[in-house]
Amino acid sequence: MTPYDMIKAHMSQAIPFATHVGIELIEIGDGTATAALDQRTETSNHIKTQHAGAMFTLGEAASGAAMGGALAPVLLEVRPVASGAQISYVKIAKGRLTATAHTSAPGAELLATLKEVGKVMFSVDVDIRDEAGDSVVSMQVDWHVKAAK
Repeated sequence: MTPYDMIKAHMSQAIPFATHVGIELIEIGDGTATAALDQRTETSNHIKTQHAGAMFTLGEAASGAAMGGALAPVLLEVRPVASGAQISYVKIAKGRLTATAHTSAPGAELLATLKEVGKVMFSVDVDIRDEAGDSVVSMQVDWHVKAAK
């Protein structure tokens, strides 16, 4: 099992709300992640499309997984907090959605800053697409990570 597989398994257990919503972490790498959400009655809105809150949760979960992948070597020694998010709902979203997330800097750079300064701030860009491959959500999540005491 790779460190990324261990993070994926742990995050599915450590973030019960994302699990409750039905988020599936598909893949985690160095500063990257892919997650998915199948549309269900519970994730739908009054016009039978994916609810904005469900899509936000998908994007935030993917961003957290990308953050975890970037900081994999020290993830158990830090305290990550999402400090802000911007989201644009680009198109009506139906069916299975897939979120792809990328950190704004490579993991090695983030780790070096964390080691030198004791904390690091960065953003994660997230693109959520529908089954046809069309972009339905554009999102950015800002992360503050500092060494745990």
